[in-house]
Amino acid sequence: MHYGYIGLGNLGINCAGCLRKSGLDVTATDLNKSLAEPIQSLGCNWADDAIGVAKAADHVITCLPSPAVTAKVLDEILPHMKPGAHWIEMSTLGRDDVLEMAQKASAHGVRMMELPVTGGVHLAAQGKITMLAGGDKDMFDLHLPAMQAMGDQVFHMGPLGSAAIIKVITNMLAFIHLKACGEALMLAKRGGLNLGQAWHAIKASSGNSFVHETEGALVLNGSYDIGFNMDLVLKDLGFAMDFGKEFEVPLDLASATRQSYVAARAAYGGTAESPMVVKLLEDLLQTDLRAEGFPAKLE
Repeated sequence: MHYGYIGLGNLGINCAGCLRKSGLDVTATDLNKSLAEPIQSLGCNWADDAIGVAKAADHVITCLPSPAVTAKVLDEILPHMKPGAHWIEMSTLGRDDVLEMAQKASAHGVRMMELPVTGGVHLAAQGKITMLAGGDKDMFDLHLPAMQAMGDQVFHMGPLGSAAIIKVITNMLAFIHLKACGEALMLAKRGGLNLGQAWHAIKASSGNSFVHETEGALVLNGSYDIGFNMDLVLKDLGFAMDFGKEFEVPLDLASATRQSYVAARAAYGGTAESPMVVKLLEDLLQTDLRAEGFPAKLE
């Protein structure tokens, strides 16, 4: 199987590398041409543009920053994809975006599977990210070896649109957990506790979370470097609020958390790392949350 991979950001370059490491042929591209050498060093072929990827590959995977970018790339590649090809979209899209783009692909004889992921860039680098698939079961079965090359937990959530919903739910929870983690660590610091010891105690408690163990550690280091920015957070929280309206679910915590990220983006910019939402509290109280022995990046 020869896969095309379009979009080599923090997530994409790791996933493309995992596909190649598993023995699959991969042709990849990105607007950032400086990524040609790194992706080739992983054993992948390089194409100068998305059309070149579409012509070379049996099936095409995209991993792009926004629905608008995905729609633009889709228009470019559909006329050049092979008959019967599949399009696998790993970006976080709204459910309506997924269904609309799937219909457009179908008009060109191309079937779509959505495949958003969760767990963080460090797990993608290890081939251990969680994959959330939506689409026809026969497509899921065909591409399962490729998904297992990229992630160690793979879930078929149901028909197209299902994965978009669960991905937004998992991200919503992560953003809420991060805000709560910052407040908890600040209570510990202002209460006179050793922050490192407090982090370990929380990790061993009923109040622990994946976010505390990962992004909480980066806050204590002061790097905040999770590879996910404020603009992406607010995009995903916007999807969550839309689902709340559609399904008539009051999202009080998500709404309050969204306002914190709006303030953080205003303070630090849209490209600032998402854990810097905790820095808002640090700056407000003029109290840094730092402890020895915590990593600048997750591995």
